[in-house]
Amino acid sequence: MRVAFIQTSPVFGDIASNVERAVKRIARLDAELIVLPELFSTGYQFRSRKELLELAEEVPGGYAVRQLAAAAKSRGACIVAGLAEREGRRAYNSAVLVGPRGHVGTYRKAHLFWDEKKIFTKGDTPFAIYKAGKARVGMMVCFDWVFPEAARTLALMGADIICHPSNLVLPYCPQAMITRSIENRVFTITANRVGVEERLEGKSLRFIGSSQITSPAGEVLARAGGRKEEAGVIEINPFEARRKRITPVNDLFGDRRKDLFKL
Repeated sequence: MRVAFIQTSPVFGDIASNVERAVKRIARLDAELIVLPELFSTGYQFRSRKELLELAEEVPGGYAVRQLAAAAKSRGACIVAGLAEREGRRAYNSAVLVGPRGHVGTYRKAHLFWDEKKIFTKGDTPFAIYKAGKARVGMMVCFDWVFPEAARTLALMGADIICHPSNLVLPYCPQAMITRSIENRVFTITANRVGVEERLEGKSLRFIGSSQITSPAGEVLARAGGRKEEAGVIEINPFEARRKRITPVNDLFGDRRKDLFKL
């Protein structure tokens, strides 16, 4: 199975151009599963909830989701992308999965980062697993990586691949996602963005890029640089993620000491 990330540099508020550029990149990829960054269609640094609501879209009927669904149908692929979702007067930092038949599922970011807490509503969707081609996939968004319970929950539910749309500014995540792969024996696809946003005084954000695909053994199968838009495509066997035995007598999930965990 061929999987990919697309690393973008969106122009804040220019939804039509941002979506068009992403769709053109999708059209050039030979992949069955493609992951785009967090908030790929709008950009990241909103000045207010009012501005966020003006730029957010309903799911699944909004512009970006419809364009991604058309691209998925044309390519016979599944696409995961992060976007601003509007539901009434609430706005969520969401990830959507679309396939050749249209919208498949939505995940709303559970762990909001920094100023996101001022304008986004905390995610209320449970973690879930979806079929995407040959693989079982789960979604989490950016700062969710800090909380190992997020990846573990998806792994326990049967995820082969964790799709991770991101707008990373902290430098630790690419290495931490290697650990998330090892401790859960799953593939991860982190799609980040590059560029700078300086829309709030004194809060310049530089996005680190370094989008990557990691294996259940913690191998970095593909990694982007930190400055330019690019894509990474790799062929994987998603069924490798279903082998949870570490030694002949150690099973990753079977050996968990739930009697000692205080969660």
